[in-house]
Amino acid sequence: MTTSLTVILCLLFLRTIAETILNRLNAGHVTRLKGDVPESLHGISDQKSWDRTTEYTLAKSRFGFFEQWYQAVVLVFVMIWFLPWSYSEWSGGVDAGPWREALAVVAILLLLQLPELPFDWLRQFRLEEKFGFNKSTVGLWVSDKLKGFFLGFALMFILIGLLLYIHWHLSRVFPNTWWLWGFGAFFVFQLMLFALWPMFILPLFNKLEPLEEGELRERLMALADRAGFQAKTIEVMDGSKRSGHSNAFFTGFGRFRRIVLYDTLIEQMEIDELEAVLAHEIGHYKLGHVPKRLVISAVFGLFAFWIIDYLTQASWFYDESLGLGFTAGAEGRLGPVFLVMSVASGLFTFWVSPLGSMLSRKHEYEADAFARDAVEGSGPLVSALRKLHVENLSNPLPHPLFAAIYLSHPTLPEREQALNSQS
Repeated sequence: MTTSLTVILCLLFLRTIAETILNRLNAGHVTRLKGDVPESLHGISDQKSWDRTTEYTLAKSRFGFFEQWYQAVVLVFVMIWFLPWSYSEWSGGVDAGPWREALAVVAILLLLQLPELPFDWLRQFRLEEKFGFNKSTVGLWVSDKLKGFFLGFALMFILIGLLLYIHWHLSRVFPNTWWLWGFGAFFVFQLMLFALWPMFILPLFNKLEPLEEGELRERLMALADRAGFQAKTIEVMDGSKRSGHSNAFFTGFGRFRRIVLYDTLIEQMEIDELEAVLAHEIGHYKLGHVPKRLVISAVFGLFAFWIIDYLTQASWFYDESLGLGFTAGAEGRLGPVFLVMSVASGLFTFWVSPLGSMLSRKHEYEADAFARDAVEGSGPLVSALRKLHVENLSNPLPHPLFAAIYLSHPTLPEREQALNSQS
């Protein structure tokens, strides 16, 4: 066992223990709340809905516990044996060009998704099915996986091949700054993907149609105009094709921006509630949340490329007693670094992820306030949020520490309190 492997496996153990503790804390907290509806939820959830919510939350907690430890065991196997072996066998050796190496890296990363398929299946056709959320068929599930596989292969091969090509040529000319050029290419690719996703990629999986003519469309378009969001259309996605969960989201930017409503959401809500949901999504756009997150993403991306450059030149990374098992012939190449960063970066980012969750919750509060002002009152949004929680069996009272670490949205009581206190 080399020094680097020992460090990574220790970090893996610490993260898995931390995840298990958080999981158990939340499960214990929900278990103590089982039974009568908590006083803070009177008027929000009836007894039947509360019982189903706690059962669903505990079922997801049990499922997550086994999945976390399964993933940890798989990662041990991957780091100790599979990554160095597969790269050595498939990369083509020291004489292989960047595109041959990219093909090997992409093939390895795609193969690493296979161990997760059993849990994806069980989540869809056991857990979600048990609580009435699964609307997918076996054929559709397989089709989605195949589409995702080929799409992932194409996108990863283009991006990783481009980055390896840049390193292959520019590191000889600009040995100290090639990674800046690599980051620039990566960020431009990310922006293009973000812009083109709603137009060309999302329709491969879901059918999107303009909201049909009628009172709902007229009122939502009028709201968009009042809120300063020039929208040609509002699109409806056939979310009910796969799941009973409901949602709405904002994607893209500039002329590529889209607001998408699930068809399940439209079925569940009144017009004034849908106006509030739309106003919330417009709030994310008007308040600049998308560019702010892109800037943060760029900062972290720049740091990641600096780390990549450092590891590429670090002799210990390939050392037999210190490194991760890659052969000396791989020294100075990007492929091994990309593989390790892709597989093991979560062991480090887990500890800073609460900062991202905290920022996301801040943005949700701001979008809520924008929606309240846009519809002239907190009532419609409060009503919509309550319906979303009840229909999706979302746990409105998680353990505080679990919520601080994981939740990208404030809890329902927190959002209601913020909306009503500012009215």
